[in-house]
Formats: sequence, structure tokens, C-alpha cells
Amino acid sequence: MKLVKSLLLGSAAGLIAVGGAQAADLPVKAKAVEYVKICSLYGAGFYYIPGTDTCIKLGGYLRAEVALGTNSDFGGGLNVSSQGANGARNRLTNYYTMRAREDLNIDTRTATEYGVVRTFFDGVFSWTSGNYVGTGSATGTTAYSGTLAAATNPGATTTGLFGSGSGSVNGTDSNTSGGSLGVYYAFIQFAGFTMGKAVSQFDAPWTNYPGNNFDSLVGGSGTVTGVNQFTYTADFGQGVTASFSAEDVSSYYQAGNLNMTGASASGMLSGAYGSNAIGGTRSPNLVGMVRVDQAWGLFQASVAAHDNHVGYYGASEATGHPDDKWGWAVQLALSIKNIPTGAGDVINISGVYTDGATRYNFQNLAGSTYSMWGTTSTGNYGSVGFATAPDTVYVTGSQQETVKTWGFRGAYTHNWDPYWNTAIYGAYAQAQYGTLAKTTLCGAGGAGGGVFGAGFAGVTSCNPDFAIGQVGLITRWTPVKNLTFSADVAWTHLDQKYAGSVTPAATIAVPAKPAATYDLKDQDSVVLLLRAQRNW
Repeated sequence: MKLVKSLLLGSAAGLIAVGGAQAADLPVKAKAVEYVKICSLYGAGFYYIPGTDTCIKLGGYLRAEVALGTNSDFGGGLNVSSQGANGARNRLTNYYTMRAREDLNIDTRTATEYGVVRTFFDGVFSWTSGNYVGTGSATGTTAYSGTLAAATNPGATTTGLFGSGSGSVNGTDSNTSGGSLGVYYAFIQFAGFTMGKAVSQFDAPWTNYPGNNFDSLVGGSGTVTGVNQFTYTADFGQGVTASFSAEDVSSYYQAGNLNMTGASASGMLSGAYGSNAIGGTRSPNLVGMVRVDQAWGLFQASVAAHDNHVGYYGASEATGHPDDKWGWAVQLALSIKNIPTGAGDVINISGVYTDGATRYNFQNLAGSTYSMWGTTSTGNYGSVGFATAPDTVYVTGSQQETVKTWGFRGAYTHNWDPYWNTAIYGAYAQAQYGTLAKTTLCGAGGAGGGVFGAGFAGVTSCNPDFAIGQVGLITRWTPVKNLTFSADVAWTHLDQKYAGSVTPAATIAVPAKPAATYDLKDQDSVVLLLRAQRNW
């Protein structure tokens, strides 16, 4: 009996031991998997970040394009710059410029007791073809634009041509210019406040694109790549909002404060009417906006104040300086939807007036300095048209005198069917100088005196006022959702007020242009932009 009892107890102990060993090998119960959930609070495309109450949406586009007739993917062949021979119209000028770009944006939103907290980031990765620039050597040596920039600015890296270039991280290859990274938007919105880099509150909702892809449209503001700001927006309901904003002046809103004492007749041919002497920042631009957004369309009124703060008359503090001069701008914008010509058709128009705040008319992608060279039928070597519109001008010992401008832009877009649409657009902007500028540059009689009139005997009429007129046509095809092909042709006309001819005594500061006789003449530019874009 004892033997049987011992066997039973031993067997039980063995089974317990084996069971314990097997139990030790069983897997530990896993934690619940946190699946990504759809967030329907803020529209399509939002998801909850796992483990949080924050919703996120990723978006962007990939774009490939070629611009014909320009050295810049965003310009209109309007001027000569250190990076190219855009307005020179000779063998150093590009017939085309190509660009590829990836845009990435990240939108996050969190519901709180104070309302939605939103952050938004938009960055671009671009690759743009460059161009070759003459070095002025006797053997006709040229240099790639990026290489030349590094040579003339030690320590500089190559800058890609994309939009305004502000806020960018320069170049990926100092020998083959083109690679670039840019930050368009980076802002926080909370309880009615917007803090960071966003579109200016002065701008119309379509910025500088009432119906076009062409970047260099004059006639209004256009901070399409954002400007640093601190803004409060009040929502009164029924589509009525009002904003007050303090916006960074240094990135996009400095058209120039020119000391005309440094002007020369030959320098004026490149649009240089003196020495730019912008001082340090003192006040941001102060912007106010009221908008009514309804089913029929939109109306917006905007005002801005701009402080023109200059450095010194000379090289040191002892030389003195002009007092600050406040400039201002006002803009009205109107959008009309649901017009009888077709579903989705729209008309967008805006008009602007500035006094000492030129960038609100000649926006940063259009620029306000022009130097365009062409042919002539008079037997002279060629022709030239030039102009510039700074914020203010002065001479050593004087106060600042503002430059006044006005302009408008607009577009009509018609949808032929769900896949095709066409827009016709246009713009006009005019700049007007005061008495100090006209006397200094042209003399009291308008010609034969002043910097320019005395510098060139062939000048028969001297007047720094000018106008820019633009007309364009764009057609878009969207064969499948979010994939669009477009062709955009834009004509730009420089209406300058000089007449006669000029004969520089030495080689002028324009790529490969010789010392010869040039007629003073209005100039034209035509650019064709072909684009393929996939939004996601």
C-alpha cells in the first residue's frame, strides 16, 4: 500500500513539474494594438495620431515644368541679374528653363476648450536648371551661374531658382546649380491667432494667381510663399471676418530706399538709380483686412502701413541720415462665382494703390526693376528699356521722397467640361516719381540735365515714370483626378518714358553688351510655361 501511495504521489509531482515547465513557456498576453483611426472632424484625409487626440493630414504635389523664353522658371525675361542674362537677349540667354519640385505639407489639429489648435507646415524640394554667364574675359569665357555666384561671393553656395528664394536653404551642389530646399509655410493657429509664416493678410485669397500659373504678375500683393507674422482674426459669422496683423518687413516688402547721389548714367541702364541704403528693421508692416465670403463670391478690403528706415548718408554715423518715412497701401478685391457662362466659372479682380510701399503692387516674384534689351530699326546697334520702382528716393542731405504706384489684375476662368478649363488674365501697374527724383535724374527740363540727361547727349526725353502691362492665356486638362497638364502663355510690355539714344563710353554692366549706340525703346517679353502636376 505504501508502495502504491508513493507511486501516485511521485506521478502527481512529476505531472505538476511538467505542467509548470510548460506553463513557463506560454506567451505573455500582448497589449492591444493601437490602430490608426480616421478623423472625420476636419474633413477628408485626416487620421488620429495613435495614442493621441490630435488629427494629422499629409499632402502635397509633384510638379515638372519647362518655361520657354526665360532664364527663370518664375520670371518673364524682364531683367538682367547676377544669376543670368535674362534681359540681355543674346547668346547667353536661356531659351528654356526646366524645374522639378516635390511639395510636402503637414496639417495637425487638436480640439481644446479654447477651440482648435492647428499647426501647418509646407516645404518644397526643387531642382532647377541654371545658365551660363559671361565673365568679361577677352576670350569669351563663361561660367555656370552657381559657380559664378560662389566665385563672386566667397563661402556662398548655389541657390536654386524657385519662387522668391526667401527662407531657403541654399544648394546641394556648388558646381551644378539647381538643388534647393524651401520653407513656404510654418505657423500655429490658436484662439483666433496666427503665429509664424503664412500668406499675408493683405493678399487676396488667390494671392498673385487670379487665374494663372505665371508667377510674375504685377498689379497687387502676392506672398504666395508666406511671410512671418503675428495676426488676430475675428469671425463675426455669416462669412464676415476681420484681421489685424504685424508682418515681417525684411523678407518680401523692401523694394528699396535709394540714395540717388550714387546714381550714374550707365548704371541707370541696368535699372540702378542710386545706392540702396535700407537700414535695420524698426517696425513690422501693420496690416488690416475685412472680408465678406458668401455663396456668390467674396469681397475684401486691405490696408497696410510700411516704415521706410534708411541707414546713413555715408560710411559712418557721423554723416547723418534721413528721417523715417511711413508708406501705405490699400487694396480692394472681388471674386464673383456661379456666373451664367458655366458651372464653376469665376471672375477674380483686384486693384491697389501704394505710396512708399511698392511691394504691395510690384510683388516680390514680379520684382520692380527692369532692364530689357532688344533690336532696333534705326541702324543703331540695338535698343534698351529700363525702369525701377523703389519705395523711396533721396539725395545726401535730403529727406526721403516716396514713389507712388497703382495697379490692378484679374482673370476670368471658364470650365468647358469637368476635364478642361481656360482662363484669360491680365495686369497693369504704373509707377510715378516726385519732383526730387525727376530733378536729380533728369534735370528741371526733363532732358539735357540731371544724372541721365547730362550723361547721354542723345537723350531727347527723360522721365523715370513707367508702366507694366501684361496679358496671358492658360488652358488646363485634368484627365484623372488630381493630375493636371497646363499651358500658360504670358506677354509683358514695358512702357518706359525715355526717348532718344544712349552711347555708353565703356562696356556696360550687362552680359556681353558692347559700348555702342542703343535706342531708348519700350520692350516686350513672351513666356510659355508648360506644367504637369500631380496633387496628393
